[in-house]
Amino acid sequence: MSARETADDLILIPGDSRLREAVHAWADGLARERRMSPNTVEAYSRDVRQFLLHLASRQGTPTIPMLVALKVRDIRAFMAARRADEVSGRSLMRMLAGLRSFGRFLEREGYGSVSALGGVRAPKVPRRLPRPLPVAAAVALTDPAIRAGEEREPWVLARDAAVLALLYGAGLRISEALGLTRRDAPLPGSDQVTVLGKGGKQRMVPILPVVAQAVADYVAACPLPLPPEGPLFVGARGGALSPRIIQYTVARARGALGLPESATPHALRHSFATHLLARQGELRAIQELLGHASLSTTQLYTQVDAARLMSAYTAAHPRAGR
Repeated sequence: MSARETADDLILIPGDSRLREAVHAWADGLARERRMSPNTVEAYSRDVRQFLLHLASRQGTPTIPMLVALKVRDIRAFMAARRADEVSGRSLMRMLAGLRSFGRFLEREGYGSVSALGGVRAPKVPRRLPRPLPVAAAVALTDPAIRAGEEREPWVLARDAAVLALLYGAGLRISEALGLTRRDAPLPGSDQVTVLGKGGKQRMVPILPVVAQAVADYVAACPLPLPPEGPLFVGARGGALSPRIIQYTVARARGALGLPESATPHALRHSFATHLLARQGELRAIQELLGHASLSTTQLYTQVDAARLMSAYTAAHPRAGR
């Protein structure tokens, strides 16, 4: 970031110069030290700026001592104002997390403790259940045969099939699949691949032979150079493949198969986890495969499975409708 960009960013933050510099240092640390994604850093920074704007409208120019002296009612007033603006509970929960992160930074740097942040409960937000596909639909969506009639080059069809195979066959996020380099390509003979997940964390993922073969078919068909350190999956001009291309591919296949709009690339990852669980996959092992930091995230799939069992019971049991 240039000196001019830094100065402009600081001007946009409500508060005195000391507070603005602290906000900038905190956001920079999120990206550099904690290796948060750019989207998360942007969201947290926006939330802190929104809070400082709220504070400025009520108490004047925000300062660090002002933050340290805040009362619980001040934080609750901000949350209430945001809820009045129809901000969702999930966004409010993220806002509070961002404010607490900044508060911890101030305390670590010796500015004092913003104790009011600890006295506010995060809003309760029902966790959204994953929306996996039925086994037959997931298999059909990843079958190259359904795209055989499309007017696209064979290597492009092979490329898209390989990406979808990694999503459903290995449970990768789309960013993880498209982040693979040619050197790391899981080809026949290799039984695992190293991927870079959220927060810059690496993990090893087993690779099925059918998935490795799909990748090999793409590599063999690709007419563009694939240097070892370059992206494995490339677009028509040789640059890194955009996720939007895969999203578009799935949308077209979804229409051909008559699947709902919930059939997305990410739904294939959900399907990978749910189908493993349905076949007695061990929850801890599935957590490792998906790269979830918390087991509670993976446990959402147990709720999906229970809901499916109850649906089958309701539909089939002779007394369920009475």
